[in-house]
Amino acid sequence: MSSISSPPPVKGVAAGALRWAGILWFIVAAIGQAAFIGFILAFYGTRTASGDYAGWNDKPLIDGYIAGDATGNFIFAAHVLLASVVTFAGLMQLVPSIRRAVPALHRWSGRTFLVVAAFMALSGFWLTLVRGTSLSAVSSAAIVIDGLLILIFGGLAWRHAVKRRFDQHRVWAMRTFMAVSGVWFLRVGIMGWVLINQGPVGMSDSLSGPADIVLVFGSYLIPLGLLELYFRAGRSAHAAQKFLTAAIVLAAAAFTAIGVFGTIALMWGPYL
Repeated sequence: MSSISSPPPVKGVAAGALRWAGILWFIVAAIGQAAFIGFILAFYGTRTASGDYAGWNDKPLIDGYIAGDATGNFIFAAHVLLASVVTFAGLMQLVPSIRRAVPALHRWSGRTFLVVAAFMALSGFWLTLVRGTSLSAVSSAAIVIDGLLILIFGGLAWRHAVKRRFDQHRVWAMRTFMAVSGVWFLRVGIMGWVLINQGPVGMSDSLSGPADIVLVFGSYLIPLGLLELYFRAGRSAHAAQKFLTAAIVLAAAAFTAIGVFGTIALMWGPYL
């Protein structure tokens, strides 16, 4: 029975459902990531441009500015500000119309995305392991693993592009996007969890509670897992798998929307 594919009309509806579920998730994510870019520029960008480096610490939890640490302050500023660049370039890579209409822009934004992503991973290693800019050993481990995945996935995306294996390049580029977006996913995940549970259930200020552990590692492992489900469903001949995956993606879009609302209203907005 498993070898029998779905009738063509049902298969077409299922494929459409899967496609539109993916588009809906992307729209929600794009809104949230645009807000992320806006926050970076409005909070860190304005303070950096005006020379108010100590103002980086106006947002609690992690001290971005440390008096006397010129190297660390420079790397922190570059890491944070370039997060807006890598986020914007990553979003551009996921818009098919840009790739089709302006291929040169797609290529250069892709190169920018991969180069900056590599810098973000390496500077993240330095800030975490050398400077100690993290909340706990748990969050440090999650950051290091995510950074390694970014470097591996980005390297493979670049290699496949150079070899003109564009189908494989797109797959690895999307995996890189998910890994690079781990910082954004973490914030969305935290606020989504808090709002759904009406409080920080299983969480601590050092991100070492049971829910925190799931969130800090899940901030990139869960999106990567959902992406693989999406890929598999897209290749499947079975409508049931497509419909089920579409439902999961829609649920992910709903959770993402809740998390985006929470980050804008409660995590970013109050500091602007």
